[in-house]
Order: sequence, then structure tokens, then C-alpha cells
Amino acid sequence: MVRVHSGLPFRNPFFFIPLEFNRAAVSQNLLSEISGSPKDVHTSEPLVLHPSHGEPGAMARSQQKRMVGMAKRLAVFVYGLVSYVAFFLTFVYAVGFIGNLYVPKSMDSGARMSFFPALVIDALLLLMFAVQHSVMARPAFKEVLTRFIPAAAERSTYVLCSSVLLIALFAFWQPLGGGVWNVTNPVLRNAINAVFGFGFALVFVATLLINHFDLFGLRQVALYLAGKPYTYLEFRTPLFYRFVRHPLYVGWLIAFWATPTMTGAHLLFAVLTSAYILMAIRWEEHDLVVVHGSKYQDYQKRVPKLIPSLAPYREADRQQVRVPISAA
Repeated sequence: MVRVHSGLPFRNPFFFIPLEFNRAAVSQNLLSEISGSPKDVHTSEPLVLHPSHGEPGAMARSQQKRMVGMAKRLAVFVYGLVSYVAFFLTFVYAVGFIGNLYVPKSMDSGARMSFFPALVIDALLLLMFAVQHSVMARPAFKEVLTRFIPAAAERSTYVLCSSVLLIALFAFWQPLGGGVWNVTNPVLRNAINAVFGFGFALVFVATLLINHFDLFGLRQVALYLAGKPYTYLEFRTPLFYRFVRHPLYVGWLIAFWATPTMTGAHLLFAVLTSAYILMAIRWEEHDLVVVHGSKYQDYQKRVPKLIPSLAPYREADRQQVRVPISAA
């Protein structure tokens, strides 16, 4: 450390080194060039140089370390990007699968096996998705998972696993046949299909309101790539959140039940997913109360859970809360 005396301007510290020491330093440099190993001119003992003094090996190792770190951050970012693409394609396919639109096998296709085996398969597929969706969203599981992967990749892993299980559901789903209702009037069918489309649109818009890219992991990996720490979002109950606490779940419920043709398989899907949504809300709000205490409890009292209120959450009453990523 160079000490600068008060009242004197800062100068190059080597300005104060005696001339004799400078000659010695030159001699050491000459010895280094001749012998390849720097020695002390007084004791002839080898000198130990700090890596920061320009040792080529140390500089190379430092540069290699930086390159490895950058490669790791880039790999995590690409992983997050792949996970998001998988989610987006799965989401689009889900519209066709549930709505019987433009896909080779939809939820209400003709039955391919007997009723009870098909029923068991479909129930197991939904159960697997529900267990994954809930367990991986719990803080305890996240803590364990991030011991093995970077914390920035945790949300992308959740999204990717959810997408894989949805793809499995699309592939192995077994239509049950039968019919609960079937609307044949073209006008009514189109109206019901429009409500179905509104449900999916509401889901997508609701994710945008609470930061779409944070919800699906892209913001986390982008910050990791830039070398910046993750920061929680400020949720200010925008738009739909002023009228209902869970507009995203409302959108899912609309999409699951608004169909002009309700088959046995569709009814099974709608009933089980609706039951899961009700349980997921309970678990999610328990976590929110733990994190935010009375702030979220006040929000619960003022805003309905699923049936929108006609009176919006007043601007003056809106709470800034840090929203952890839920199972949505």
C-alpha cells in the first residue's frame, strides 16, 4: 500500500524509490532474461512474483477462468431460451388440443380403447402433471434443486419439465367417448368457441401483466448472462388484478369449460384441472401471506378470488408486494 502524506499531491510511488534500488531492479530483470528465473541481487534467492505482476501463466489462467464463466452464463441463457420456446409451442398446441382445432389428435377425438383403461391413463397423466407443478413450485424443493444447478436456471427447469409433461399428456391422452352435451347451432358454437379463445387470451395477457418473461424464466437467465443479480418484481395489481386476485386461473377455467362439445374425456380433464386450480390457489396464497403478511391479507379481503368484483381495488389502496413465482 502506498501512503500519501496529507497536503502533498499524489505521485507515482516509484518516484520516491532510490536510484540504487532502481539499478537493482534492472539487474533483476537482466537476470530473469538470462536465467529464466528471477533472483534477488543481494541474497541470490529466487523471487516469488505475484500473478498480478504479469506472470503469463497466471494471466492465461485468469483469462481462461473468465471464458469458462462466460461460457457457463451463455449456456444457462441458451437453456432458458430453449425452455421458453418449448413452453410457447406447447401453449399454442394446447389451444388446438383442448379446443379440437387443427391437431391430429385432440382431447375429444374418437375413443381408441375401452373406457376404464383409458380413464386410468388419463387420470395418471393429469396426476403426474399436478404433482410436478406443485412440488417443483415449493420453496423447499427449489432450495434442494439449486444445489445442483444455478439459481438462475431454476425457473427455466420448472417450465421445461411442465412442458415435457404436457407433451406427454398430448401424446398419450386417451379419448373416452360419450357425450355430456353437444351444441349444434352454428351461432352458439361460434359464440362458445369465442369464449374459449377469450379464456386463453386472458391467460396470456395475465402473464404479461405480472411480467411474462420473469414468470417463464427468461428474465432470470438474461440477468445471469449480464452478470447482474436477480431482483424481485413489484406487483401493483394492474388491470385485471384490481378486480380479481387470480385472473390467470380464471382464464384457465374458462378455457377448460367453454366447449360446444363436452365429451367424457373433456369432462374428466375439466373437473380434475379445476380441482387442482382450487388447491393450487390455496397453497399459493399461503406462501404469499407468509412472505407479505398483513399486506396480502388486506388484498385478500378487498379483492375476490375468482369471481370478479364490480368495484376495482382503489388506487390509493394498492400495495406494492414482492411476488414470488407461483405454480401458475
